[in-house]
Amino acid sequence: MSAAAVYLEDLPVTTGSKKASPPADTAVYLEDINVSKKEKKPAPPAAENTNANKRQRTLFDMQFGPDDGAKRQKLAPRFTAGSSSSNITPTSSPPKNASFIKGRALGTQRLNSIPFSLSAFVDSLPTDTRALLALECDTMGKSWLKLLADEIAQPYFVDLKRFLYAEGVKGAGDQAPPRIYPQPKDIYAWSNTPLGRVKVVILGQDPYPGAGQAHGYSFSVPPGVAVPASLQNIYTELRSEYPSSFTRPGHGHLAGWVSQGVLLLNAVLTVRANAPNSHAEKGWEAFTDRVLRIVDAYGGANLGRAGADGKPDETGTGFGRGVVVLAWGAKAAKRVAAAGLDKPGSKHLILKSAHPSPRSADSGFFGNGHFKKANEWLETRYGPGGGVDWCNV
Repeated sequence: MSAAAVYLEDLPVTTGSKKASPPADTAVYLEDINVSKKEKKPAPPAAENTNANKRQRTLFDMQFGPDDGAKRQKLAPRFTAGSSSSNITPTSSPPKNASFIKGRALGTQRLNSIPFSLSAFVDSLPTDTRALLALECDTMGKSWLKLLADEIAQPYFVDLKRFLYAEGVKGAGDQAPPRIYPQPKDIYAWSNTPLGRVKVVILGQDPYPGAGQAHGYSFSVPPGVAVPASLQNIYTELRSEYPSSFTRPGHGHLAGWVSQGVLLLNAVLTVRANAPNSHAEKGWEAFTDRVLRIVDAYGGANLGRAGADGKPDETGTGFGRGVVVLAWGAKAAKRVAAAGLDKPGSKHLILKSAHPSPRSADSGFFGNGHFKKANEWLETRYGPGGGVDWCNV
């Protein structure tokens, strides 16, 4: 029996730089170290896009000259950073058959072998688009960014970023808008869970709209913030499933789940203060549908299987072997369907129920048994210890 493979994206690293340390609950991964360039920061984008008709070079285009046709054809599969075709301009969800990375079907190349150059991607963007996408390039986990790079360069996403820019959402280092949540630096906090380590997806609607509540994870709130009613109901269900081991915590910070491979993703990633769904139908749904399609292809790609003795029996395959998706409420179920995760023969376990909101928890959330069902399936798929310690909040 060979030792488990070690993947670069899963290795915590330290550097000698003076960069501020991450929160204690968030590991730093080699692929997630920001790459800074010694160049002048681009100016904020103008209201009108003067480069609307400018052809954007792909990473693949940049590798070859116009006369290298044969070489391009031979090596095309190697240059696969990005996602769907550049002529797709969805208003809510991209077509279900758009699961390609530069002509290669998503999920046909091992996750860790997909190349990506952040600097090349940034250089390929028009100046105004580069300014708009600085937040994504600076804060998104690189295991996600390399598969979402072309998606965030799509016209619909650039339009979404213009809308957010007008709302005050700019770069990670810029002043946070006073009435838009979460803070820009936290919008992609969910991507702190490396793609290859994802076991479970808990899909929320949009961020909490109260001051100080949203911090980039569905259903979670930062330490020191009162536990919202929906999360209180989640704790109640946990208590009913694990009566002897779950003690209701005095906080709502779900870092313990994140560190175990639970992806806490909202369908819409920003919201106006005290106005739920205020940023719905602006383009976020198309983006997070794409995130779910990537989970379909690569979720759990670096998870091996443990044997009966609990020791590694198989290494990760580099391809997604299936995850559990907890879809609470009709809107979450709609996103799962839009992304095609519940298609016939799906390799995933999709668990649906009512939302934990006080308005609906009594209509099917309480008693759904989702936490135990998730662990039973995960241990069948990934071996002993393959589940999530839900009591570790």
